[in-house]
Amino acid sequence: MASFLQSFLDPKKNWLAAQHMKSLTKRLRKYGLRYDDLYDPYYDLDVKEALNRLPKEVVDARHARLKRAIDLSMKHEYLPDDLQAMQTPFRGYLQDMLSLVKRERAEREALGGLPLYQRSIP
Repeated sequence: MASFLQSFLDPKKNWLAAQHMKSLTKRLRKYGLRYDDLYDPYYDLDVKEALNRLPKEVVDARHARLKRAIDLSMKHEYLPDDLQAMQTPFRGYLQDMLSLVKRERAEREALGGLPLYQRSIP
């Protein structure tokens, strides 16, 4: 079942997934974002931990992209076409560190250790 779901979501094997990825790429390029910029550190504490472990330059570039996207959105504008062509929306920077953090958390839970962070809903 899992392999069927993987093949269903793979843009190389499924036409609908490819169309969705193409549409998402177009929307992210309009604002100059990357897909990893959409992860919210306030929603998932693993994302917050992964962002804390990344180099400062990578996190600063992420914040600059998010600020630019918010500014463009508030002005109801898009990036110029020449800058949109330079964008790489699916070049990831967070996935490797995020998977490492999730593996560490799962290992810690399996060994019966206390979690590094506790989720508290305000």
